Amino acid sequence: MKLYALNMFQPEGSIPPPEVLGKVMAELAEVRRELEAAEAWVFGAGLHSQDASTVVRLQGDEVVATDGPFAEGKEFLGGITIIKVEDLDAALEWAGQYARITGLPIEVRPFQGEV
Repeated sequence: MKLYALNMFQPEGSIPPPEVLGKVMAELAEVRRELEAAEAWVFGAGLHSQDASTVVRLQGDEVVATDGPFAEGKEFLGGITIIKVEDLDAALEWAGQYARITGLPIEVRPFQGEV
């Protein structure tokens, strides 16, 4: 089995209204229950907005922390789900469900090694 990160990218801007977001969250909860039933769910959570991020980097011999994301863009990493599945095809199937529900791009990235 391999571990895959399903990274959900969301656009900058306001959060959808409760009547829209509530439906999306309910559908995502159903996918999570399906992942759990398939023993494929490992971990998942939403992230705070990019305004809450801090970047740590080495400058010379000093480690410096700065506010904000590493790169500026119109989209930011809004959530991550880690799944354990047989192969990339299976990971893409699950990611497709997330993309259909949210309408957002989902990056599928394998972890190195086997589990």
